[in-house]
Amino acid sequence: MRQNDHGQQLRAALSSTEIMPFIGVYDVFSASLAAMHYDGLFISGFSFAASHYGLPDIGFVAWPDIVALCQRIRVVLPKHHIIVDIDDGFGDAESAAHVVSLLRGAGASGVILEDQLRPRRCGHFDGKQLLDLDQYLIKLNKVLAVRKDLFVIARTDAADFNEIERRVHAFANAGADAILIDGLRDLNILKQLKATLNKPLMFNQIVGGKSPPCTLAELKNVGVSLVNYSTPCLFAAQAAIEKTMIALKENGGKLPDGIGVHDCNAILKDNLSRRDAI
Repeated sequence: MRQNDHGQQLRAALSSTEIMPFIGVYDVFSASLAAMHYDGLFISGFSFAASHYGLPDIGFVAWPDIVALCQRIRVVLPKHHIIVDIDDGFGDAESAAHVVSLLRGAGASGVILEDQLRPRRCGHFDGKQLLDLDQYLIKLNKVLAVRKDLFVIARTDAADFNEIERRVHAFANAGADAILIDGLRDLNILKQLKATLNKPLMFNQIVGGKSPPCTLAELKNVGVSLVNYSTPCLFAAQAAIEKTMIALKENGGKLPDGIGVHDCNAILKDNLSRRDAI
Protein backbone atom coordinates (compact mmCIF):
# COMPACT_ATOMS: atom_id res chain seq x y z
CA MET A 1 0.00 0.00 0.00
CA ARG A 2 1.36 3.39 -0.95
CA GLN A 3 1.32 6.11 1.65
CA ASN A 4 -1.96 8.06 1.84
CA ASP A 5 -3.98 5.93 -0.61
CA HIS A 6 -6.46 4.80 2.03
CA GLY A 7 -9.35 6.50 0.25
CA GLN A 8 -8.69 4.49 -2.89
CA GLN A 9 -8.49 1.33 -0.82
CA LEU A 10 -11.91 2.11 0.61
CA ARG A 11 -13.37 2.72 -2.84
CA ALA A 12 -11.99 -0.61 -4.02
CA ALA A 13 -13.50 -2.39 -1.03
CA LEU A 14 -16.91 -0.77 -1.61
CA SER A 15 -16.85 -1.78 -5.28
CA SER A 16 -16.46 -5.43 -4.32
CA THR A 17 -19.11 -5.65 -1.59
CA GLU A 18 -22.80 -4.77 -1.43
CA ILE A 19 -22.80 -3.28 2.07
CA MET A 20 -20.00 -2.39 4.46
CA PRO A 21 -20.24 -1.80 8.24
CA PHE A 22 -18.09 0.67 10.18
CA ILE A 23 -17.78 0.24 13.94
CA GLY A 24 -17.69 3.35 16.10
CA VAL A 25 -14.56 3.56 18.27
CA TYR A 26 -13.29 6.16 20.72
CA ASP A 27 -9.62 5.30 21.38
CA VAL A 28 -6.89 3.03 20.06
CA PHE A 29 -7.76 0.13 22.36
CA SER A 30 -11.44 0.06 21.36
CA ALA A 31 -10.32 0.30 17.73
CA SER A 32 -7.95 -2.63 18.23
CA LEU A 33 -10.76 -4.79 19.59
CA ALA A 34 -13.24 -3.80 16.88
CA ALA A 35 -10.59 -4.41 14.22
CA MET A 36 -10.43 -8.08 15.18
CA HIS A 37 -13.97 -8.48 13.81
CA TYR A 38 -14.51 -5.71 11.23
CA ASP A 39 -12.46 -4.07 8.49
CA GLY A 40 -14.25 -0.73 8.78
CA LEU A 41 -13.78 1.64 11.74
CA PHE A 42 -15.59 4.89 12.48
CA ILE A 43 -14.07 7.53 14.76
CA SER A 44 -17.32 8.65 16.35
CA GLY A 45 -17.77 12.22 17.50
CA PHE A 46 -20.31 11.16 20.15
CA SER A 47 -18.01 8.47 21.53
CA PHE A 48 -14.91 10.64 21.38
CA ALA A 49 -16.54 13.58 23.15
CA ALA A 50 -17.73 11.24 25.89
CA SER A 51 -14.45 9.38 26.37
CA HIS A 52 -11.91 12.14 25.77
CA TYR A 53 -13.70 15.03 27.50
CA GLY A 54 -16.53 13.43 29.45
CA LEU A 55 -18.92 15.82 27.69
CA PRO A 56 -21.97 15.47 25.42
CA ASP A 57 -21.75 15.64 21.64
CA ILE A 58 -22.64 19.31 21.20
CA GLY A 59 -19.48 20.73 19.66
CA PHE A 60 -16.70 20.36 22.24
CA VAL A 61 -14.42 18.19 20.07
CA ALA A 62 -11.23 20.03 19.00
CA TRP A 63 -9.79 19.08 15.64
CA PRO A 64 -6.17 18.56 16.83
CA ASP A 65 -7.44 15.85 19.20
CA ILE A 66 -9.40 14.01 16.50
CA VAL A 67 -6.48 14.21 14.05
CA ALA A 68 -4.11 12.83 16.71
CA LEU A 69 -6.46 9.93 17.45
CA CYS A 70 -6.73 9.05 13.77
CA GLN A 71 -2.95 9.02 13.47
CA ARG A 72 -2.55 6.76 16.52
CA ILE A 73 -5.13 4.30 15.23
CA ARG A 74 -3.59 4.25 11.76
CA VAL A 75 -0.14 3.41 13.18
CA VAL A 76 -1.37 0.16 14.75
CA LEU A 77 -4.03 -0.66 12.14
CA PRO A 78 -2.40 0.09 8.78
CA LYS A 79 -4.83 -1.90 6.63
CA HIS A 80 -8.23 -1.02 8.07
CA HIS A 81 -10.65 1.52 6.61
CA ILE A 82 -11.04 4.52 8.92
CA ILE A 83 -13.86 7.05 8.49
CA VAL A 84 -13.71 10.11 10.74
CA ASP A 85 -16.63 12.18 12.02
CA ILE A 86 -15.61 15.83 11.59
CA ASP A 87 -18.96 17.33 12.66
CA ASP A 88 -19.39 20.62 10.77
CA GLY A 89 -15.69 20.83 9.90
CA PHE A 90 -14.89 22.57 13.22
CA GLY A 91 -15.74 26.01 11.94
CA ASP A 92 -15.78 27.77 8.59
CA ALA A 93 -14.89 26.40 5.15
CA GLU A 94 -11.16 27.11 5.51
CA SER A 95 -11.04 25.30 8.85
CA ALA A 96 -12.86 22.29 7.38
CA ALA A 97 -10.46 22.11 4.44
CA HIS A 98 -7.44 22.36 6.75
CA VAL A 99 -8.70 19.55 8.99
CA VAL A 100 -9.42 17.31 5.99
CA SER A 101 -5.89 17.85 4.66
CA LEU A 102 -4.44 16.91 8.05
CA LEU A 103 -6.64 13.84 8.37
CA ARG A 104 -5.58 12.60 4.97
CA GLY A 105 -1.96 12.91 6.11
CA ALA A 106 -2.86 11.13 9.36
CA GLY A 107 -4.16 8.12 7.45
CA ALA A 108 -7.92 8.60 7.34
CA SER A 109 -9.82 6.80 4.59
CA GLY A 110 -12.77 9.16 4.64
CA VAL A 111 -14.65 11.86 6.53
CA ILE A 112 -18.27 12.76 7.28
CA LEU A 113 -19.15 16.47 7.01
CA GLU A 114 -22.57 17.54 8.36
CA ASP A 115 -24.77 20.51 7.55
CA GLN A 116 -25.69 21.49 11.11
CA LEU A 117 -25.48 25.03 12.41
CA ARG A 118 -23.83 25.58 15.79
CA PRO A 119 -24.62 24.98 18.57
CA ARG A 120 -24.80 21.46 17.11
CA ARG A 121 -26.38 18.32 18.57
CA CYS A 122 -26.16 14.57 18.19
CA GLY A 123 -28.05 13.69 15.01
CA HIS A 124 -30.62 11.66 16.94
CA PHE A 125 -31.63 14.43 19.35
CA ASP A 126 -34.22 17.15 18.77
CA GLY A 127 -33.42 20.83 18.38
CA LYS A 128 -31.02 20.63 15.44
CA GLN A 129 -30.55 23.69 13.24
CA LEU A 130 -29.42 23.52 9.62
CA LEU A 131 -26.79 25.59 7.90
CA ASP A 132 -28.10 27.34 4.80
CA LEU A 133 -27.56 25.01 1.85
CA ASP A 134 -25.47 27.52 -0.12
CA GLN A 135 -23.21 28.02 2.89
CA TYR A 136 -22.81 24.30 3.39
CA LEU A 137 -21.94 23.82 -0.28
CA ILE A 138 -19.16 26.40 0.04
CA LYS A 139 -17.72 24.31 2.86
CA LEU A 140 -18.23 21.00 1.04
CA ASN A 141 -16.61 22.33 -2.15
CA LYS A 142 -13.58 23.54 -0.17
CA VAL A 143 -13.24 20.08 1.36
CA LEU A 144 -13.58 18.37 -2.02
CA ALA A 145 -10.93 20.66 -3.50
CA VAL A 146 -8.28 19.52 -1.01
CA ARG A 147 -9.29 15.93 -0.27
CA LYS A 148 -7.28 14.27 -3.09
CA ASP A 149 -8.19 10.56 -2.72
CA LEU A 150 -10.04 10.93 0.61
CA PHE A 151 -13.61 9.55 0.58
CA VAL A 152 -16.04 12.36 1.49
CA ILE A 153 -19.51 11.64 2.90
CA ALA A 154 -21.89 14.61 2.97
CA ARG A 155 -24.41 14.41 5.81
CA THR A 156 -27.69 16.21 6.20
CA ASP A 157 -29.75 16.47 9.38
CA ALA A 158 -32.84 17.69 7.55
CA ALA A 159 -36.12 16.05 8.61
CA ASP A 160 -38.56 17.23 5.95
CA PHE A 161 -38.52 14.98 2.87
CA ASN A 162 -38.51 17.81 0.34
CA GLU A 163 -35.58 19.46 2.11
CA ILE A 164 -33.74 16.14 2.37
CA GLU A 165 -34.23 15.56 -1.35
CA ARG A 166 -33.06 19.07 -2.23
CA ARG A 167 -29.94 18.77 -0.13
CA VAL A 168 -28.82 15.26 -1.07
CA HIS A 169 -29.06 16.01 -4.78
CA ALA A 170 -27.05 19.18 -4.25
CA PHE A 171 -24.44 17.18 -2.33
CA ALA A 172 -24.27 14.61 -5.11
CA ASN A 173 -23.95 17.27 -7.81
CA ALA A 174 -21.10 18.88 -5.86
CA GLY A 175 -19.14 15.62 -6.01
CA ALA A 176 -19.56 14.01 -2.59
CA ASP A 177 -18.68 10.31 -2.67
CA ALA A 178 -21.63 9.23 -0.51
CA ILE A 179 -24.64 10.68 1.32
CA LEU A 180 -25.80 10.26 4.93
CA ILE A 181 -29.23 11.37 6.16
CA ASP A 182 -29.07 11.23 9.95
CA GLY A 183 -31.91 10.60 12.38
CA LEU A 184 -34.20 8.97 9.79
CA ARG A 185 -37.34 7.33 11.18
CA ASP A 186 -38.62 5.92 7.87
CA LEU A 187 -36.37 3.69 5.77
CA ASN A 188 -38.65 4.12 2.76
CA ILE A 189 -37.09 7.56 2.33
CA LEU A 190 -33.80 5.88 1.50
CA LYS A 191 -35.50 3.68 -1.07
CA GLN A 192 -37.14 6.69 -2.72
CA LEU A 193 -33.90 8.64 -2.82
CA LYS A 194 -31.86 5.74 -4.16
CA ALA A 195 -34.15 5.54 -7.19
CA THR A 196 -32.99 8.99 -8.34
CA LEU A 197 -29.57 9.26 -6.72
CA ASN A 198 -26.45 7.76 -8.25
CA LYS A 199 -24.39 7.85 -5.04
CA PRO A 200 -23.83 5.34 -2.22
CA LEU A 201 -26.01 5.90 0.83
CA MET A 202 -24.78 5.62 4.41
CA PHE A 203 -27.02 4.82 7.40
CA ASN A 204 -26.25 5.60 11.04
CA GLN A 205 -27.23 3.03 13.68
CA ILE A 206 -27.26 4.03 17.35
CA VAL A 207 -29.00 2.29 20.25
CA GLY A 208 -31.86 4.46 21.52
CA GLY A 209 -31.73 6.75 18.49
CA LYS A 210 -34.53 7.88 16.21
CA SER A 211 -33.86 5.34 13.47
CA PRO A 212 -35.19 1.78 13.78
CA PRO A 213 -32.61 -0.97 14.45
CA CYS A 214 -31.96 -2.88 11.23
CA THR A 215 -30.00 -5.82 9.93
CA LEU A 216 -27.49 -5.32 7.15
CA ALA A 217 -29.79 -7.32 4.85
CA GLU A 218 -32.69 -4.95 5.56
CA LEU A 219 -30.53 -1.91 4.89
CA LYS A 220 -29.12 -3.39 1.70
CA ASN A 221 -32.67 -3.91 0.44
CA VAL A 222 -33.41 -0.16 0.70
CA GLY A 223 -30.20 0.82 -1.09
CA VAL A 224 -27.71 1.40 1.73
CA SER A 225 -24.03 0.70 0.97
CA LEU A 226 -22.30 1.90 4.17
CA VAL A 227 -23.45 1.55 7.78
CA ASN A 228 -21.81 3.37 10.66
CA TYR A 229 -22.46 2.06 14.15
CA SER A 230 -21.71 5.15 16.21
CA THR A 231 -21.52 3.92 19.79
CA PRO A 232 -21.40 0.12 20.35
CA CYS A 233 -17.92 0.21 21.91
CA LEU A 234 -18.70 3.17 24.17
CA PHE A 235 -22.02 1.77 25.39
CA ALA A 236 -20.53 -1.71 25.91
CA ALA A 237 -17.68 -0.21 27.93
CA GLN A 238 -20.14 1.77 30.06
CA ALA A 239 -22.18 -1.37 30.83
CA ALA A 240 -19.11 -3.51 31.54
CA ILE A 241 -17.47 -0.92 33.81
CA GLU A 242 -20.67 -0.45 35.81
CA LYS A 243 -21.09 -4.22 36.15
CA THR A 244 -17.49 -4.65 37.32
CA MET A 245 -17.71 -1.82 39.85
CA ILE A 246 -20.90 -3.26 41.33
CA ALA A 247 -19.35 -6.74 41.54
CA LEU A 248 -16.17 -5.36 43.14
CA LYS A 249 -18.22 -3.58 45.78
CA GLU A 250 -20.50 -6.55 46.42
CA ASN A 251 -17.55 -8.97 46.70
CA GLY A 252 -15.90 -6.93 49.42
CA GLY A 253 -13.13 -5.70 47.14
CA LYS A 254 -12.29 -9.07 45.58
CA LEU A 255 -11.78 -8.80 41.83
CA PRO A 256 -14.36 -10.71 39.76
CA ASP A 257 -13.28 -13.32 37.23
CA GLY A 258 -13.04 -12.24 33.61
CA ILE A 259 -10.56 -10.85 31.11
CA GLY A 260 -7.20 -10.47 32.80
CA VAL A 261 -3.80 -8.89 32.34
CA HIS A 262 -2.54 -11.52 29.89
CA ASP A 263 -5.61 -11.17 27.65
CA CYS A 264 -5.23 -7.40 27.54
CA ASN A 265 -1.48 -7.53 26.99
CA ALA A 266 -1.94 -9.86 24.02
CA ILE A 267 -3.89 -7.14 22.20
CA LEU A 268 -1.24 -4.56 23.02
CA LYS A 269 1.56 -6.82 21.76
CA ASP A 270 -0.31 -7.34 18.50
CA ASN A 271 -0.50 -3.56 18.09
CA LEU A 272 3.22 -3.28 18.71
CA SER A 273 3.92 -5.95 16.08
CA ARG A 274 1.77 -4.19 13.46
CA ARG A 275 3.43 -0.87 14.23
CA ASP A 276 6.90 -2.34 13.83
CA ALA A 277 5.94 -4.02 10.56
CA ILE A 278 5.13 -0.74 8.83
